[in-house]
Amino acid sequence: MTRKEAREEAFRLLFETEFQSESSPEEIYARSTENREVGENDYIRTVYFGVREHLEELDGIMSRHSNGWKPSRISPVSRSAIRLCIYEMLYMPEIPNAVSLNEAIELVKQFDDGKMRAFVNGLLNGAKNEIEAKAE
Repeated sequence: MTRKEAREEAFRLLFETEFQSESSPEEIYARSTENREVGENDYIRTVYFGVREHLEELDGIMSRHSNGWKPSRISPVSRSAIRLCIYEMLYMPEIPNAVSLNEAIELVKQFDDGKMRAFVNGLLNGAKNEIEAKAE
């Protein structure tokens, strides 16, 4: 499985979690690996559980760059892509920030309303600048 395919699977898991509040992340992950026959993948596991673990931090960054929109007002598709991207930028230094950002925009273009692309792009560029400034 390529990184792009693994990223899309992690995104799908994050999106599904938005609608399964009665299930634990462990249950959702286990069902997903069985139903999709994805199998065990280190990237997917790391990103999925990492996003769930750092949700408050990721949403805080999202809130600071969303022009007054609370994360709950952002569509579940875009919110999932944003969280995944910010997590990668913070916790996966082996992936260039520009790649994470570009892949998140592609997910939004593919799965969300076309109008969300510009909003997500602006939000993620602000988050990227903040993360890079803190790293210096």
